[in-house]
Amino acid sequence: MKIGILGASSQIAKDLIISFSENDSGYDVIMFSRSPEKVTDQFKELDQKIAYLNLAYTDFYSGHDFDVLINFVGIGDPAQAKEMGAKIFEVTEEYDNLALDYIKTYPLCKYIFMSSGAVYGGDFEEAADNSTPAKVNINNLMPTDCYSIAKLYAEAKHRAMSDYSIVDVRIFNYFSHTQDMNARFLITDIVRAIKNKEILKTNAVNIVRDFITPPDFYQLIMSIIKSPNENTAIDCYTQAPVDKFSLLEKCQEEFFLQYEIVEQAGVNGTGFKENYFSKCRTSSIDFNPYFKSLSGLMNEIYYIIKRR
Repeated sequence: MKIGILGASSQIAKDLIISFSENDSGYDVIMFSRSPEKVTDQFKELDQKIAYLNLAYTDFYSGHDFDVLINFVGIGDPAQAKEMGAKIFEVTEEYDNLALDYIKTYPLCKYIFMSSGAVYGGDFEEAADNSTPAKVNINNLMPTDCYSIAKLYAEAKHRAMSDYSIVDVRIFNYFSHTQDMNARFLITDIVRAIKNKEILKTNAVNIVRDFITPPDFYQLIMSIIKSPNENTAIDCYTQAPVDKFSLLEKCQEEFFLQYEIVEQAGVNGTGFKENYFSKCRTSSIDFNPYFKSLSGLMNEIYYIIKRR
């Protein structure tokens, strides 16, 4: 089986490629990006020997016959998402169309698109479920809405192409020990505070998140690849989400984290979300996560501390 990965320099793509390699999946993986040199360097920095073909997008149509295309092109850092604004539409559509044009020519190819929980819009007063509608305040659009609308537009196109095998994977929260700890997420703020022995400043709102980590994400993607072809969307999930203060207390217990409650802290690049996770569960794939959010996070943070 031949798998093409678009956006090979992205964080989640990088981890999945390492998982393919470490688990000796037997798949022929070809990586595509705007900068193959950057992809090479990122694996060198992690001391990972990746033998997969590493190409630029200009080589995409050079005689490759893919069974699966996985599109990771997008923005993973909320601060970057806020800065990009409307450019998110252009970036999302350009590489989505690249994949869609390919499967129109080769309709047996399965296309896996990395979407986001942000596609639901709104402030997530409650977790998403099967009855949750997407919310767009069209008469009062905010800069933080661009990311959500770009994903919503892509998913709408995909559902309209019902004769093709397209699976949109909605990522809510993701964390890995290989991640750039300078990114502005709560969890990276926590890790920096632990490593630098600084006091984490956070507000009093007890948000809830469901963090999927590399082992479960790899298992999810493998389940999609092995499943029968279908046109659908799947929300990422673990065995259980975690609330902020349970996470802080566990990090205090395990890693001597110090934290302080302040009036305002953090970056809301895609808008404030109170219960940013999903209760949707799919029966169309055989996916049973190994971890709860808390245990998965502890596992990844241990890697960081051990590596240090």
